[in-house]
Amino acid sequence: MPSRDEVHYFGAGPAPLPTAVLEAASKALLNYKDQGIGLCEISHRSADANEILADAKSALKTLLEIPDDYEILFLQGGGSGEFSAVVTHLVGIWVEKRRLRAQEDLTVALADGKEPGSKDDLAEKVFARLQKEVAEELKLDYLVTGSWSLKASQEAARLVGQDKINVAIDSRKSNEGKFRTIPPESEWSLTKRKREGGPGSALVYFCDNETVDGVEFPRFPTLLEPHQEDEVDNDQTLVVADMSSNFISRKVDVSKYAVIFGGAQKNVGNAGVTIVILRKSLLPPTINVASPDLLRRLGIAVAPVVFDWPTIAKNNSLYNTLPIFDVWIAGQVMKHLVESFGERRIGGQEEVSTQKAHALYSTLDDYPDVYGVVPDKSCRSRMNICFRVCGGKADKEKEFIGGAEKRGLLGLKGHRSVGGIRCSNYNAVTQDGVQKLVQYLSDFARSAA
Repeated sequence: MPSRDEVHYFGAGPAPLPTAVLEAASKALLNYKDQGIGLCEISHRSADANEILADAKSALKTLLEIPDDYEILFLQGGGSGEFSAVVTHLVGIWVEKRRLRAQEDLTVALADGKEPGSKDDLAEKVFARLQKEVAEELKLDYLVTGSWSLKASQEAARLVGQDKINVAIDSRKSNEGKFRTIPPESEWSLTKRKREGGPGSALVYFCDNETVDGVEFPRFPTLLEPHQEDEVDNDQTLVVADMSSNFISRKVDVSKYAVIFGGAQKNVGNAGVTIVILRKSLLPPTINVASPDLLRRLGIAVAPVVFDWPTIAKNNSLYNTLPIFDVWIAGQVMKHLVESFGERRIGGQEEVSTQKAHALYSTLDDYPDVYGVVPDKSCRSRMNICFRVCGGKADKEKEFIGGAEKRGLLGLKGHRSVGGIRCSNYNAVTQDGVQKLVQYLSDFARSAA
């Protein structure tokens, strides 16, 4: 039986965790803080649980230098749950902003005699205007660059209707039906504003790193940069990013995003907890989501309460039974990074991630007759290195995986939907593990030549 040190796991998620964290977890599971009970057995409403939650938030805030005007939520449901929560919450805000504007405009118009009727008619006049605006103007922009952003756009369409979804880019269209690149911003067709004082769409959504397809945005899109003349949240485009598979792997200017979310099971912890970083101005008392009655009357989906961000924020992520063990693991991983890199914070981990990815891609590029990297060089993921062996020949790729496993290099099989090979280069993948994979890539290539 191999020891943990002899095996290097490159699976896409659940992914490896730092050995030191797992060793501490094994003790905490049996007897947390010498209390005679394990971490999975304590109440999620206990002082210990609140301390674990506070420590995890503090570590994440330190790592990413999250501004004070952002809230951090811990939920369940994974990234897929947030596909839904993003839509129900931000569409609900879009409707509420339009309702308030309509009410203000029509109140003035009625008082000035510019609008026929009386104040008794105001509620129905507001609803009629809202109904028209929802039908004609409500749009959600999606940048579809891989399997996960595609699924997110499909969930949005399921909730609010396909007619409300604007796929601003679909990178398959220029790549023979495959996700291999990110089209230039000049080709993006984002929703344009139809009136002054309001954004063009309820949100713009993109997946920062596509786990299945190995595509990563190299930087924050210039086209989505906030404009100085825009008032925050009133006029700015609300940018939403799924960072499930590159979370805490590189520097992020959180202030450019309305919402960032990610499942923990890749870079942060084990499966079971989802992290949401959310601008506080998108929560009460600054703004409310439109009432469930109004949304239902407009034919718009209402969020389940366990995915309702205002409810989760109001209850400090403890509305329902939060898996405290999972939060503790995530907190330990993040504290480990804080302690490891000090003042460099997440920049230190970014350097390591980039070095490991460079070593792998350089080796693959050295043997173009044997290996073919799937995504274009302009958007190669540092986290998920996807490639084919010998042009995708099934027998050769099977041979490659079998040979890797004999060397203790596990989890290299590509996603079932695309096949091939995928090496997930998450934070807990050691430089030693990467070097052993680099050596195997070279050895296999020479033998296959």
